[in-house]
Amino acid sequence: MKDFEVMRAEAEWQRAGAYCVRIQGMNRQHHIPLREEFDEHDREGTKYIVILDDGYPVATCRFYANDAQSAVLGRVVVLPGYRGQGLGRLAVSEAEKWAAECGFGEILIDSRTVAVPFYEKLGYEVTDSGIVKSGSFDCIKMHKIL
Repeated sequence: MKDFEVMRAEAEWQRAGAYCVRIQGMNRQHHIPLREEFDEHDREGTKYIVILDDGYPVATCRFYANDAQSAVLGRVVVLPGYRGQGLGRLAVSEAEKWAAECGFGEILIDSRTVAVPFYEKLGYEVTDSGIVKSGSFDCIKMHKIL
């Protein structure tokens, strides 16, 4: 695998890298309005992983506290030209490490139905097989104990 840089984004300029990937990978590709892609969790205190290729943001994810013991992982996006290189897995594993360092023992995610096998390979389990809506996507609730 190519040598990609992992950035733990907390400063505004670093979060801009995460937003850049999300606009290109979700807003533009899936025609999701900006108002739906960016929500109340895109704020100070939310942690973002940004994967960089020669300084250019190419993959991202975020997590934030659900409660004292668990965090919610989401907005896992890899730019189309970088898919299939393990960057989604890298972003999620780096977020899990950081969440554990922050004291969280469990990660929750609303996985798009098409991504359930991806998360199962990473050790996530379905917690409720019912479909929930997240924007325009059908999702399944999953979790992983860290």
